[in-house]
Amino acid sequence: MILALTIAVLVAGAVYLVLQKDFFRVVLGFVLLSHAVNLLLFSAGGIDRRGEPLGSGPDPAVTADALPQAFVLTAIVIAFAITIYLIVLAVTGRPDTDGDAAAGAAGTEQDTDDEEARR
Repeated sequence: MILALTIAVLVAGAVYLVLQKDFFRVVLGFVLLSHAVNLLLFSAGGIDRRGEPLGSGPDPAVTADALPQAFVLTAIVIAFAITIYLIVLAVTGRPDTDGDAAAGAAGTEQDTDDEEARR
């Protein structure tokens, strides 16, 4: 029950952050969502049914199922790659306000130079 509540809190926090306007909060929301999915995939394998990954012998009844662990590992790698991509978009996708102001100021100076040349 604690695991289900943890997943619910992570998903609720992720939805809240993804709906924000700031892109950095969207990235954090995605990170929270990826953690919730990892916990969900891990819990799908059954957390109380099996023991340690490699039990006392090769008996399939006592060893843990490797498939949910492989899913979680794959999900971690994919989430990491998408998070890096979102961070790059957040950094490079910002409008350069200093450059726009400098271009606007340069344009007004150039206009005044043109007017002086016409006189």
